[in-house]
Amino acid sequence: MGVPDRYPHLARIGTPADLRALPEQELPAVAAELRAYLIETVSQMGGHFAAGLGTVELTLALHYVYETPYDRLIWDVGHQAYPHKVLTGRADRLSTIKQKDGLAPFPSRGESEYDTFGVGHSSTSISAGLGMAIAELLLHGPRAAGARRHVAVIGDGAMSAGLAFEALNHAGSLEVDLLVVLNDNDMSISENVGALSNYFARVLSGRLYSGLKEGSKRVLRRMPAAWELARRSEEHMKGMVLPGTMFEEMGFNYIGPIDGHDVLGLVRTLRNLRGFHGPQFLHVVTRKGKGYAPAEADPIKWHGPGPFDPDKGEIFKEKASGPTYSQVFGQWLCDIAERDSRIVGITPAMREGSGLVEFSRRFPDRYFDVAIAEQHAVTLAAGLACEGYRPVVAIYSTFLQRAYDQLIHDVALQNLPVTFALDRAGLVGGDGATHQGAFDLSFLRCVPNLTVMAPADEDECRQMLYTAVMLDGPAAVRYPRGAGPGVAPAAEMRALPVGRAEVRREGRSGLAIFAFGTMVSAIAPTAERLDATLVNMRFVKPLDEELLIRIADRHEHLVTVEENAIAGGAGAAVLEFLSARGYGRPVLQLGIPDRFIEHGSRAENLAAAGLDAAGLAKAVDRWWQPSQRRA
Repeated sequence: MGVPDRYPHLARIGTPADLRALPEQELPAVAAELRAYLIETVSQMGGHFAAGLGTVELTLALHYVYETPYDRLIWDVGHQAYPHKVLTGRADRLSTIKQKDGLAPFPSRGESEYDTFGVGHSSTSISAGLGMAIAELLLHGPRAAGARRHVAVIGDGAMSAGLAFEALNHAGSLEVDLLVVLNDNDMSISENVGALSNYFARVLSGRLYSGLKEGSKRVLRRMPAAWELARRSEEHMKGMVLPGTMFEEMGFNYIGPIDGHDVLGLVRTLRNLRGFHGPQFLHVVTRKGKGYAPAEADPIKWHGPGPFDPDKGEIFKEKASGPTYSQVFGQWLCDIAERDSRIVGITPAMREGSGLVEFSRRFPDRYFDVAIAEQHAVTLAAGLACEGYRPVVAIYSTFLQRAYDQLIHDVALQNLPVTFALDRAGLVGGDGATHQGAFDLSFLRCVPNLTVMAPADEDECRQMLYTAVMLDGPAAVRYPRGAGPGVAPAAEMRALPVGRAEVRREGRSGLAIFAFGTMVSAIAPTAERLDATLVNMRFVKPLDEELLIRIADRHEHLVTVEENAIAGGAGAAVLEFLSARGYGRPVLQLGIPDRFIEHGSRAENLAAAGLDAAGLAKAVDRWWQPSQRRA
């Protein structure tokens, strides 16, 4: 089943080659149909929405001018790549995106030859594109006949990350045929902070620009007609000329800014650029949510909505079973900030997702959105901690991976009191392999000075966050996406004894289960059925060593279970401790297996990893044979 006949132009496009066979004057009609198809399809199943609407014309023009997939088109992040998927043979499967066995949420090399680089985290496109362009140069030499072209498309939000500028700095020094297209819509997910518009404002007020302006005035005053034109047009000229200054200085030939919704103008510009050699930079101005009024008016809300009514512009709300962990965190942060003026909140462009909206409104002077710059977020927190503040870095588990050196070198090494609130820890669902928080327990527990906690429920999350900010060193609290088992957070905040676990039930079968975080409630039915001892470990570092010894002395068989990679995780910490003390008990380690878990619902992800209640019960039953059980 392909695209419906009510989209006559789009229905004829199975590949970009079909698109290139169309007369150029039909492209505006194709753009209108593509935008309408995106609205219709995404409204039924949800997904990344506003960014794709903003890149319809740009995507059409790129595939129309460049001979994809021979020419390499490299997307950044992938929020903007839904139109690309439609034009590259996947239109009939767009309704499956982010679902189990459906289309990947972002470009994926395993899904299509048109997806030249797998993405999910931001700011990688220029580096990857440069690597491909260098490979072409090494294989065929400079300016070889028929050489493939390389185009990296990066959003302005992704330009706030240092990786993008590292790549620009390198590319500008080389004679490679690389085109960087900046999709400038003044948005990442939240509003851009410290992005290009602020940079241009600083340049306008800086000495370099002032010197150039004054020098130009001295020359132009000798030409009265030109001087009068320049005087009257100064503000206009600033907007037309200035944005390219930075990129020209980095070695790029800058073109723009141009209208990103004029598909015919984009085609003409890209055709010209395709004949150029060396590093090129095209600045394209688009509007996020273009063509759908509600998304244009509120692109943050419509960044990644669930299913919605396209006529009314209403997003269908899921029935809430209780506060999400993100909401628990957001409420706790406001409560603790009211009590303690040292509390500062920091996020790398994830205000809404991390539950920081209310804090940003109530405590604007103590709220810092540093844009997509995770490394800076962590070291900024370290600097604040040096001066007596208690910074809280709200960051997704998968994104903390990008700031690991800063966590070790700038925070832990100096034993600074920075709290890491790790949202989306464990399996996250629809965003898939690039966003699973599968590794944080493994990479955190090996860091000296760091306390690591995993709450079993919502109230425990609140109390662990309070415990973390009360410590005189760094601490991390990792919690999952969505809601918990439904334990209402108490208004009172109390510090938990560090390194103390909690025995949830005492069993008599000879089996003991050490559960971490979300797995406490998941494994509880199995513990009840098998009359096993169940321990809510609470702390991954430090472990409750006294309790571990007591349990190991009284039980012949042990199970560890965590929503983290088995390799090097919390269970491994338990085994290392017991082994070092001579305990030779049989131990079953359960956790995320040694493979990447793809997209689907969070429940489907847990089932795929064997970490839902049914999977855990099956694994324990298979390992712990009836003959091993006490009478």
